[in-house]
Amino acid sequence: MKGEIISVGTELLLGQIVNTNACYLSEKLANLGIDVYYTTTVGDNPSRLREVIALGWQRSDLVILTGGLGPTMDDLTRETLADFLGLELILDTSVLANLRCIFADRGREMTKNNIKQAYFPAGAQVLPNPNGTAAGMMLQREGRIVVLLPGPPFEMVPMFEKEVIPRLRSLLGKDQQVIKSRILKLYGIGESYLETVLQSLLENQGNPTLATLAKENEMHLRLTAKADLPQAAQELLAEMEGEIRRLVGKYIFAADDETMEEAVGKALLEKGKTISVAESCTGGLIGHRLTEVAGSSDYFRYGIVSYSNEAKQSLLGVEPQLISQYGAVSSQVAEAMAVGVRELGSTSLGLAVTGIAGPGGGSTDKPVGLVYVALATGGRTYVERNNLRGPRRVVKSRASQVALNFVRRYLQGYLEEIKEENG
Repeated sequence: MKGEIISVGTELLLGQIVNTNACYLSEKLANLGIDVYYTTTVGDNPSRLREVIALGWQRSDLVILTGGLGPTMDDLTRETLADFLGLELILDTSVLANLRCIFADRGREMTKNNIKQAYFPAGAQVLPNPNGTAAGMMLQREGRIVVLLPGPPFEMVPMFEKEVIPRLRSLLGKDQQVIKSRILKLYGIGESYLETVLQSLLENQGNPTLATLAKENEMHLRLTAKADLPQAAQELLAEMEGEIRRLVGKYIFAADDETMEEAVGKALLEKGKTISVAESCTGGLIGHRLTEVAGSSDYFRYGIVSYSNEAKQSLLGVEPQLISQYGAVSSQVAEAMAVGVRELGSTSLGLAVTGIAGPGGGSTDKPVGLVYVALATGGRTYVERNNLRGPRRVVKSRASQVALNFVRRYLQGYLEEIKEENG
């Protein structure tokens, strides 16, 4: 079954509301084995709405519309659909009675425009809405299925789960399949290089499918498999994931919803390590990210924001001559900061970051975006130079990601093997 989602509402086009409905519905339809090939957002305009309904009717087996079921003049979804299908709008007296009860319970008078919410195209199944006044509907016609759902997520989600999913499962019957996806998260590898390494898998993909997705601080690989049973889909995903890990496993830091800081925290716990952090250009962002993880007190001890040279000297014991000779943004100072914070926190590891976040402060030798990361382990201190791009916020964010990944690479034994490609 091919599905399509049409989101109705001018407020969506103006950017006043984020369209979370399409994301939610796409995920739920995939779990039912329904391929969503198109999603469309259209304003509260009957002619344009009719155009997208007509297009969806031509190319999809299932069309789901959200929004435009309210009582006001610009709520025209049911009227436009009925007009397109050539169906009469018929009053549902039970829905009307329920509307009167809702307003009576609220101690308010129901105005005439609410009555339009009790009209439905002939032949439609009414989907009750216990969380609002806009009932939904489901209609089968000409071998297609059309579903109308209210726009507010707190109304749409329970209606879809309670009323629509069971009906769709019944219609799919033995032909129902499942679609499962898995996201692998990578850092330290560029999109073009990743595509080159995985070229054979990308060119010869079938089931599962594979796609690369570039994010601000990381790369994602989306694996999607379709099968008759969930376990079979998971087995297909596991087989492809194994091949991907063989090729680029050292860059993979997490999967699905796991974050870099969660992956680092897990690795610290597994290795029985503790960590303290000294930050300059990131201003405490690394410590913030580490402590966003529940249970981080088991491995995180100290977080020092040594923004000034005086703080680096007095708190971390950085020698003044190092700063005067090499500058605060240097491998030497980063190393001293890492050693100092490790000793201060009495931890297994000491992580330090110093750099130029911009927009000013750069030079030919030390441009904006230059960031040094150092990790003191007791037996050795590792230091790495990074040239990051972007405005101040982005440089700080990327620097925190570089630093956390630096710790991950050490804990997983890749620190000397991988050369970061942060472009």
